[in-house]
Amino acid sequence: MPDAALLLDRVTCAFASPDGGAYTAMRDATVSVSAGEFVSVVGPTGCGKSTLLNMAAGLLRPTSGSVRVFGQPLHGINARAGYMFQGEALMPWRNALANITAGLEFAGVPAADAADRGREWLRRVGLGGFENRYPHQMSGGMRKRAMLAQTLIRDPDIILMDEPFSALDVQTRQLMENEVLDLWMARRKAVLFITHDLDEAIAMSDRVVVLSAGPDTHPIGEFRIDIPRPRDVAEIRTQPRFVELHQAIWDVLRDEVLKGYERQLGASS
Repeated sequence: MPDAALLLDRVTCAFASPDGGAYTAMRDATVSVSAGEFVSVVGPTGCGKSTLLNMAAGLLRPTSGSVRVFGQPLHGINARAGYMFQGEALMPWRNALANITAGLEFAGVPAADAADRGREWLRRVGLGGFENRYPHQMSGGMRKRAMLAQTLIRDPDIILMDEPFSALDVQTRQLMENEVLDLWMARRKAVLFITHDLDEAIAMSDRVVVLSAGPDTHPIGEFRIDIPRPRDVAEIRTQPRFVELHQAIWDVLRDEVLKGYERQLGASS
């Protein structure tokens, strides 16, 4: 872990609760991602997966513990990371090209250079020729492709992804998963990928980390995915090793999902 691209070291994150007390979303959690490694985090709904990602991005400061980026303490925003959000992150008044080059614009890259790089990335994600489309003129899959290009265009050393394909239909989702794997295989950046879909986590990852139900969320299991690459996310699901890994991870995750569900029912009653 000392040479990890990203290390969340015994992080605890607590929030003020409405009754004046404190809610500890995550307690003493350690998660690392090596350079070139694809790590997925799974856990029950509401367990704090996004909290973990937001600490990695520098959007949240841990109450205790530390975040290190290539061995250096993280203070403020993680400038070496790109963040692909779960929700829509495209600006409706900008066309596709202007949206994906926004980060370059804010970084002071000359407009002509940014446009050239933007067109190249649009081609890479299958949106060549759609430079002038606005978000409302694109399908959900096209918008996700634009957001992927928006995240990768600055060539971040670490890629943070928060359930990026959860709103897509199954077919589009599998296409996007394979596209992400193809792009990742070409550059091998460190990836921390949050998902509630265990199939997706196994199909895409080198390693899967399982989180407990909240509060006081922490890792309770870690599994190395020893299925050879390259992979097709649809075909891999039929492999015996995939089935074995799915069963082993689900054996750890099942009780936590039930705990999380019961707590949600209790909170709503």
